[in-house]
Amino acid sequence: MLNQYPILYYILPAAGLILLHILRRHLKSRKALRVRNAAIEAGLTEPASLHPVIDPAKCLGCGSCVGACPEGDILGLVHGKAALVEPTHCIGHGACAKACPTDAITLVFGTATRGVDIPEVGPDFQTNVPGIYIAGELGGMGLIRNAITQGCQAMDEIKKTIRPDTSDMLDVIIVGAGPAGFAATLSAKQNGLRYLTLEQETLGGTVAHYPRGKLVMTKPVELPIIGKTRLKDPSKEKLLAFWQDVERRSGILIQYGERVKEINSLSHGFEVVTDKGRYQTQTVLLAIGRRGTPRQIGVPGEELNKVVYRMIDPQQYAHKRVVVVGGGDSALEAASEIAEQPGTDVTLSYRSESFSRAKPRNRERIAHLQEAGRLRVLMSSNVTEITNETVVITQNGQALTLPNDAVIICVGGILPTKFLRETGIEVETKYGTA
Repeated sequence: MLNQYPILYYILPAAGLILLHILRRHLKSRKALRVRNAAIEAGLTEPASLHPVIDPAKCLGCGSCVGACPEGDILGLVHGKAALVEPTHCIGHGACAKACPTDAITLVFGTATRGVDIPEVGPDFQTNVPGIYIAGELGGMGLIRNAITQGCQAMDEIKKTIRPDTSDMLDVIIVGAGPAGFAATLSAKQNGLRYLTLEQETLGGTVAHYPRGKLVMTKPVELPIIGKTRLKDPSKEKLLAFWQDVERRSGILIQYGERVKEINSLSHGFEVVTDKGRYQTQTVLLAIGRRGTPRQIGVPGEELNKVVYRMIDPQQYAHKRVVVVGGGDSALEAASEIAEQPGTDVTLSYRSESFSRAKPRNRERIAHLQEAGRLRVLMSSNVTEITNETVVITQNGQALTLPNDAVIICVGGILPTKFLRETGIEVETKYGTA
């Protein structure tokens, strides 16, 4: 038959390729639907910050945006069109928008139902208060690589405004030693500026509190003084170790454990007030995270030394009795990792009836550990008192007193909106707008 109709030599392979393409798109669409439905079922439908909005009229369904995202199944093709299938896991990378050949993707903050507070910042990173600049996560740029770039760019802009001053006034105070603040500090030293970097916690900022082993940066980045990084797909631990080495080699100075309380305007420059001192400076760069100060639960005994608000190293809790408070991913990850340590007795307390805000894999991990008897889960419960040796948890009207060595409270943070407004910085609540 093929000899009688030679054109079939061309039609049949082409038809096979078309059918294979249709089948692959169908399978991808089914996978994307499963991911999106799981997110909806878990209540994970609100993006944390910057995220894409896709115009279906412009979308070709080519999948360029899906392939460009380095964070996994954030985007997917649903019924032939691109869709945001895991909204809460989007970190505002922006690669999807750049990859789209038809400009069908717009990057926005917030949604119609959930507003996001974003400070007003100009192209030069300066706020409405002349002399105060913002870079990194606080301005909505959560991606490490972009935050580093912003820190350097902001310092370039600040350098242009510095006036010769023979007094003791600093040229710039950098608040925060996360990606943006760390890069800005290197840039300030490289440019010979009189600077001071203040960090209320440790090097890395929000990065230091990511889960162990988390892949945190997918592309190389240029650092002042050091040059281009040579790290390939670094984990949190590898990146922090690299930054610590850079800190030693570069000779930059960062004052840790010092929290900025207020910034007051002077006739020329600013006075920065911390919990340890007062400093005068011509300019200020705010490179702080959006989580701000950890949220407290407000119970007696919360001030005890055994109470912390982030789990750094689960191994330190081996052979200890631990209570973890919270129902988000950070709480579930902390409880799981500690429960997997030898000799631990772990209780997870959450005020709601379900872990609706957590990723499915974290919920599954908790369920597995609970079934194995490695973890106690108390839903619809509240910690009401903490003592040196116990924790009191109320559930269904009954008070349970548990022997305890450590408490980890993971109930989010207080956004620094109040601090910004008291400083005079205008903050806009965005509801799905750029």
